[in-house]
Amino acid sequence: MGTRGRMVQVVDTEYSADSVEWCPLDDWHNFLVCGTYQLRVPDKSKTESAQSDESQARLGRLYLYSCNEDLSSPNPLVEVQRRDGAAILDMKWCHVPVAGLPTLGVADARGVVELFQLVGPEKNSCKLNPLLSVDLAPRTIALSLDWSSGRAGYNDQHLKLVSSDWKGQLYLVSVDESAPSARLLSTWKAHGFEAWIAAFNYWQTEVVFSGGDDGLLKGWDTRAPLDTPLFTSKRHSMGVCSIHSSPHRENLLATGSYDEHILLWDTRNMQQPFADTHVQGGVWRLKWHPAVDYLLLAACMSSGFKILNCLGTLEERKDTCLVTTNYTLHNSLAYGADWSRLVPRPCPSPEPQAQFTGPLHLAASSFDPIFRKLDWQSQNLKVAYESPTPTSEAGSDEDTEGHSSQRRIHSGARSGPSNLSVSPTLRSMVTTPSLLSRWDEPEPVAAKCEANLLATCSFYDHVLHVWKWDTIDLLSK
Repeated sequence: MGTRGRMVQVVDTEYSADSVEWCPLDDWHNFLVCGTYQLRVPDKSKTESAQSDESQARLGRLYLYSCNEDLSSPNPLVEVQRRDGAAILDMKWCHVPVAGLPTLGVADARGVVELFQLVGPEKNSCKLNPLLSVDLAPRTIALSLDWSSGRAGYNDQHLKLVSSDWKGQLYLVSVDESAPSARLLSTWKAHGFEAWIAAFNYWQTEVVFSGGDDGLLKGWDTRAPLDTPLFTSKRHSMGVCSIHSSPHRENLLATGSYDEHILLWDTRNMQQPFADTHVQGGVWRLKWHPAVDYLLLAACMSSGFKILNCLGTLEERKDTCLVTTNYTLHNSLAYGADWSRLVPRPCPSPEPQAQFTGPLHLAASSFDPIFRKLDWQSQNLKVAYESPTPTSEAGSDEDTEGHSSQRRIHSGARSGPSNLSVSPTLRSMVTTPSLLSRWDEPEPVAAKCEANLLATCSFYDHVLHVWKWDTIDLLSK
C-alpha cells in the first residue's frame, strides 16, 4: 500500500487555533467547526487593578464552515458563521442528535460547558445557536470535554458528557434530550494539577478516564464513590493530555502525553500498555478514524500531525505502531485535528492547488501561562517558524510577560524533502513532493484508492488546514 496527500485549503483564523471538529451526523458531514484562544494584552493606560483583571481575559472565537464535497473548486471550505466569546479549550459534536438537531459542546475559559445547536431553514444557511450552558465551578478554566455517545451504534437513553478543568477537577453532566436540559451529576478531585483530559469508555459509559499534569492516567467508575479510582497508571513519564476510546474495538484505548509517546491499552488490563510508539512531540490530541479501526490521527505539538497504522499492533501484537504519514506543513504547535466523514473524489481525479484565505499571522501573540506550560513540558521553548519565501522577522522577541518566545521567521526557502512524509517502508512507493504540491506518483494501471479528508490547526500561526490523504493499493502495473 502507498500513501499520498496534499493540502486543499488554508484558512486564517486570526486568533490562535487549537480545536477542530467535523460534524459526525449523517447528512451533516460537510460542517466543520474551529475554536480559537487569545490572551488579551493588558492596557497599560489603565489602573493596576484593572490591568490585573484584564490580563486574565481570554478571548475566543467559534467558526462554523461548510465544505463542498467537490474539492476541485478553488475554495471548498466556506465560512458560514463566527461567534466571539470566551477562549475555547476543547469542543466535541454529540454523535447523536439532541432534540432532533446536531449539537456541539464547547469547553471554555470561563469554566463553562456551552451547548450549541445547528439550526436553519436550509442546510446552506445553518447557524450555531446557543442551547444551554453548565457552569462547572467559579474561577476555573474548562480544559476538555467528551460525550458518552462516541461508539458506533450508541443507543443509550442516558446521554452524558464529562469535562475537566485546570484545578484537577472532573465534572459529570447529564443531558436530557427531550427537554432539552443539563444537570451536573458529580464533581470530584481527580489530579493534583491540571486535568488536561477526560474521556468516556464508549463501551461502558459509566467508566471515565482522566489524564493530568501530574503524569497520571486514571479510571473512574461513576456509579461508585469517586474518592478512589479504578486504577492509577504511572506508565507515562509526563503529563497525560490525550485519551480516546476506540469506537470500533471494545477494549481498545489510546493515550498520549508530553513524554512524546502514544500508548495503546487493553482496558481489561490497565497495568501495562501493549504498544508504545514514540512520535517525537507532545501528544495533544488523538482521534481514531471514524470507519477504519486501525488508523489513528495524532496532533503532536512540535512535530506536527501524524497518521499511525496500528494494524500490525492490533492483529499481530507488535509493540510499535507504524507512522505512515507526517504532516508538518503547519509552522506552529499542532493542537486540533479531526477526520472528516465526507468522501472526496477518488485519488486519480484532478487535484486543486492549495488555496490560502487571508494573511498568515506569524507575529508573536500573547503568551498565556497555560500554553507556556505546554511549551515547557513538550520541550518546545525554541519553536522556530519557517516560511517558504524570504521574509522579515515579525513581532517582538519578547512575549507580554517578559519571556523570550523565540518565535522567529527564518528567511530563505525551504530545501530538502517535503514536510508531508511517509515511513521509510512506504517512501519507495512515492515521489518526494515539493512544498504545497501534490504527490506525483504515476498511477498504476489498476489501483484501489481511498481518500480521506482531514482538518488540522496550529496555534501561534493562527491557521486551519484542510488536506486530503489517499491510500493506494497497487494492484498491477
